[in-house]
Amino acid sequence: MNLIADLGNTVLKVAVADGTTLGKTYRYQGEKKIEYICELASRTYPDVLAVSSARALTSEEKSKLEACAGRFILLDPENMEIAGRKDIPLHLTPDTVASIIAVRHLFKGKGCSLFDLGTTITATFLDADGSYAGNTISPGSTTRFRSISRYARNLPLLKESEECGVTGHSLESSIISGVVSGIIFEIEGFISLHPDNIIVFTGGDANYFAKRTKNSIFVVCNLVLMGLALIAEEE
Repeated sequence: MNLIADLGNTVLKVAVADGTTLGKTYRYQGEKKIEYICELASRTYPDVLAVSSARALTSEEKSKLEACAGRFILLDPENMEIAGRKDIPLHLTPDTVASIIAVRHLFKGKGCSLFDLGTTITATFLDADGSYAGNTISPGSTTRFRSISRYARNLPLLKESEECGVTGHSLESSIISGVVSGIIFEIEGFISLHPDNIIVFTGGDANYFAKRTKNSIFVVCNLVLMGLALIAEEE
């Protein structure tokens, strides 16, 4: 059994993995994320603890995690050796690296357009042989709503709505349709550049936007964890 953890910008996701098969997944949004991982490790006794982190971990944090398992694997901005060994560019974020590893495994021999819809929207493109073909990063849905409220005087802070048209007919619906439709147009524009690619959505907003996109889409919500499970088995 291995324990895998994705320390994102806002949420920690942890899962027990039997080889490359994910078991129960836990979500945590508190301040004591490292302690949360260690507490789970004390109950699951993992052979390997594999962690990806959006930020560089401190020496103290790494020491705590190293003590939690027989082997500790870290993918963070200061520890990107795994990306190099997998022929993945070192400038990519750790979660994107893990997602690419998972997509290569799931869709071997297929070109892929991967959209990670969270705090940011990361669009990553892979050729049929799995090689990296570029990516883009733009603000995510929640980030766009917050920016409108913060920088435009007297405009309210809103969020996605299940009933959202292409355009709005009130202040609130105009803001919501502007954000949601803008993201959909952005995604569909990138999809049109790679029409033969498999389309994969992941991230917290994946299901919401998958329902509003015309194309056939694979939604894999735990893609980063799947990539970490593969890393734990292969490294």
